[in-house]
Amino acid sequence: MLILALDTSSASGSLALLRDARVLTHMVISSEEPYSASLLRETTKLLEDARISFEEIDLFAVDAGPGSFTGLRVGLTTVKGWAEVWEKRIAAVSGLEAIAAQICRSVAPGSFIAGVTDARRGQIFGALFRRRDDGSGLLDRLGNDVVASADEFLQSLRPQVGASDTLAVACLQREVVQPAMQRLGFGCSRIEVVSDVLAPFVGQLGYAKAVRGDVIDALHLDANYIRRSDAEMNWKSD
Repeated sequence: MLILALDTSSASGSLALLRDARVLTHMVISSEEPYSASLLRETTKLLEDARISFEEIDLFAVDAGPGSFTGLRVGLTTVKGWAEVWEKRIAAVSGLEAIAAQICRSVAPGSFIAGVTDARRGQIFGALFRRRDDGSGLLDRLGNDVVASADEFLQSLRPQVGASDTLAVACLQREVVQPAMQRLGFGCSRIEVVSDVLAPFVGQLGYAKAVRGDVIDALHLDANYIRRSDAEMNWKSD
């Protein structure tokens, strides 16, 4: 299965081409231009360099959020167009799971993993997962993606996590969560900064979803914004 994976959830966008779970090639999308100007050009370059056409792609895997409202909108709209034109299926992947998945195989089966990234305005995006104990190296989701202060998010984990040393935190920016971990007694928990080049991991998670039959068409693809856009929050009715 050939998979084209895409992440535009933040300023560190990326693309990846995979055959099943194996990453063939990937690239970071230029930050010098908005995604609306560079995404199609750089995707075309990625495929041309790999000597693969759009017609050969079997599945589009995309980071559906949470993240930048504008970035997600551009990325998902683009994938919708590709999927409709080429009549292909889509695997919508949580960016937080793509973060957490990067340390999945380095923790013991049954361990809790929190995926965390900066949501700005003094908040973080966070989600809790648990590594399966069946040897698959996959994650089970424990609850929805949330936006909250780091303290609020960590406090919400206590009923499930219990002792602090059972939790591993995967993040893109250590400073957005480490002070809260120390304040709340999670100092013994593992914290690891992982790659912000998410497309390869989005592709691997997308492949796992496709194997399970958890795919959708262009009509049903939607973003997991969690938080409303600035325009919505600043809008006032007359």
